Amino acid sequence: MRNIFTFLFMIMSLVIVSAQSLDELKKQKTELETKAAPVLAQADAIKAEIDAVNAQIATYPGWYKGAFGTLGANFTGRNQWFSAGDLKDSKATTIMGSFNAFANSLQEKYFWRNAGSLNLGWQKLKTGTEPAGEESDFEPVADILNITSLFGYKLSPKLAASALGEYRTSVIKQFNNPGYLDIGVGVTYTPIKNMVFVFHPINYNFVFAKDDSKFTPSLGCKIVGDYTYEIIKGVNWRSNLTGFFSYKKSDPTLHNGTWTNWFGFNLWKGIGVGAEFGLRYSEQEISELQNYYTVGLSYKI
Repeated sequence: MRNIFTFLFMIMSLVIVSAQSLDELKKQKTELETKAAPVLAQADAIKAEIDAVNAQIATYPGWYKGAFGTLGANFTGRNQWFSAGDLKDSKATTIMGSFNAFANSLQEKYFWRNAGSLNLGWQKLKTGTEPAGEESDFEPVADILNITSLFGYKLSPKLAASALGEYRTSVIKQFNNPGYLDIGVGVTYTPIKNMVFVFHPINYNFVFAKDDSKFTPSLGCKIVGDYTYEIIKGVNWRSNLTGFFSYKKSDPTLHNGTWTNWFGFNLWKGIGVGAEFGLRYSEQEISELQNYYTVGLSYKI
């Protein structure tokens, strides 16, 4: 009986000592947080001043450049997986990436905005049922190149007479087949620095393709909208809408439009998670709504 009481006494002693140690650590933590509070407040104040200075710098004329990209990869495989049937020994590899860059010259009387985007993706599927000696190849699943250049002479702080050149094509298998080149003039409205609207009622849409009977150039109206926004700290969104409305009646119609959205979630020093999603409609290509997406690691320069 004495041994039992001795054992219980030792257990109780350890619990009391642990509780005292925990209370002391909590007290020590509170004291350190109290000491750190003025320093952290001062650091936040200095950072706010730096952000304010950066905002003022951004209003001055000059060149503004930047780039960001997304890389995604997916690897799946099975070996003797019975429930997969004929695909029990299959492997699939998908690699996709996008790259975006801009260089804008914003001056007192004029601006020159340049941007380029490249989205590429490949997929390789090995089913395990291929004839002996045959190897599957990587096939493109995303293939888009887009380059734009917009020049404007300011009529007012927000309105400018402008000229736009835009080129869109594929690069892996069907470079310039088709390829679209828009050249036009009109006006550009910039309500805020990170939002641009382009309205060009005089625009010629050149179409380069081997099948000239299907892909037809024409005169029409070009509209472009571009918006960049930081939703919350570390979460950025860019949206770009470009459309062409032909003045020529044709079947299929010669209208086309593309809407692309980019999302970036910064985790550490420009590295994060990125997503890109695009919608396109062009009856010259296919009479259905097209789409693509890329999700993966991102990096912002």
